[in-house]
Amino acid sequence: MGLDATKEALCQKAWDGGRVSADEAASLYELPLPQLGALADRRRRLAKADDYDGRGNDIATYIVDRNINYTNVCNVYCKFCAFWRTEKQDDSYVITHDEIDQKIEETIALGGTQILMQGGHHPKLGKQWYLDLLSHIRDRFPQINVHGFSPSEFIHFCDVFDEPLEPLIRDFRDAGLGSIPGGGGEILVDAVRQSISPLKAMSDDWLEVMAVAHRLGMASTATMMFGHVETLGQRIEHLERVRRQQDETGGFTAFIAWTFQAENTRLKAQEAGASEYLRMQALSRIYLDNIPNIQSSWVTQGLEVGQIALRYGANDIGSIMIEENVVSEAGTTFRMGVADMRRLIEGLGYEARQRDNWYRLVDDQAAAA
Repeated sequence: MGLDATKEALCQKAWDGGRVSADEAASLYELPLPQLGALADRRRRLAKADDYDGRGNDIATYIVDRNINYTNVCNVYCKFCAFWRTEKQDDSYVITHDEIDQKIEETIALGGTQILMQGGHHPKLGKQWYLDLLSHIRDRFPQINVHGFSPSEFIHFCDVFDEPLEPLIRDFRDAGLGSIPGGGGEILVDAVRQSISPLKAMSDDWLEVMAVAHRLGMASTATMMFGHVETLGQRIEHLERVRRQQDETGGFTAFIAWTFQAENTRLKAQEAGASEYLRMQALSRIYLDNIPNIQSSWVTQGLEVGQIALRYGANDIGSIMIEENVVSEAGTTFRMGVADMRRLIEGLGYEARQRDNWYRLVDDQAAAA
């Protein structure tokens, strides 16, 4: 059965690169998955056509970095998280400088350019502890970008340090913080956040951290964790808030969506499967017309789905994930090295290239070939 005239016109609008509304996004979500994927792939081609000296449609990128969780002590007790510990638990920890040095040295030896540094909301670590850690990394490893501290962590810092947001972010930047990850985005709808993480930063808080960081010249990423208690309308509201923020400040380099992983968590929900993941990622590419890069989530979906995602709007396959401690606590243990990543990318006919946090190519093309 063919599409009706209204949906045909909407598909043509999406194909041509037009901005879609929330209601139109909900209609697009109902399309057969291959058709929605084709529209997302078209939008990828439109978004990337001028990148990398006009070769953006031939290239898919990846980054070599490492997730370093500086502490697992956390006092917000999110229902969807299996990583957090209280201070009194035997396996709680706070990282030392020697430990982080070893992790960064291993990352550099593997060709890494960045660490993704996030942690629990520790109630007792002082501001100087964080500034000392950042300056230590900057002075010892100037070639490494610190992509660190999610918006919810910064809101936590404001409360614990009793300081306003903007000077706090500026101090972290001046100590060595290079960019801010989109962790803690979950769904940017307060009704959802009140249900799954009531002690964590709310939607306006999350967006305000990003707005301040962008005003200070810092780049960040935006994320979404879906497939738990939210509705499709709330997912689209999340996308709308991210798009509106990007219209205003332009600081999001990429968008990454992943699915809730239930094992060992207190939040019980039917996990989203591969089909729903691909459908949501495709819709994200179409809706987020002002964010240039969409990253696939092989960490939660597995290598094969991460590869297929490159045909559903993604232009980047993310990190080799030298270390990952949070999602793995919820039962997901997929692993991939550079050779695997390049094989997946090249298997779809793209040229595999390593990039940095700002999507600049950092590998030598001859060496990568």
